[in-house]
Amino acid sequence: MLDAIRSRGEARLFTSPALLDELADVLTRPSATKRLAIIGRTVGEVLADYVEAMEVVEPEHVPRVVPDDADDDQVIAAALAAGADWIVSGDADLLTLGSYQNIPILSAAQAVQRIAG
Repeated sequence: MLDAIRSRGEARLFTSPALLDELADVLTRPSATKRLAIIGRTVGEVLADYVEAMEVVEPEHVPRVVPDDADDDQVIAAALAAGADWIVSGDADLLTLGSYQNIPILSAAQAVQRIAG
């Protein structure tokens, strides 16, 4: 998906310190490090590429929104802080919401379709 967005050059991507911490945690899990080793990438390289593609926002408030996973509220908070047009996620709890405060929550496939026009 990042490649599709970069090729169009029209989108801005946002994250937050809390989401970066979560990504770092996920990437250091054994299943992820095995996959990274297969493609010859390190956790540091993946994080550096991700940070380079993103604008980091600092949410002032984290609303309690996602009933089954409070950690997902960080995604909502980052989107609100960024004034995002969409939230793109593969997380089932977020996708179930469908939208929050008129911000659609899309799967990666849905986002790529919208970008492709």
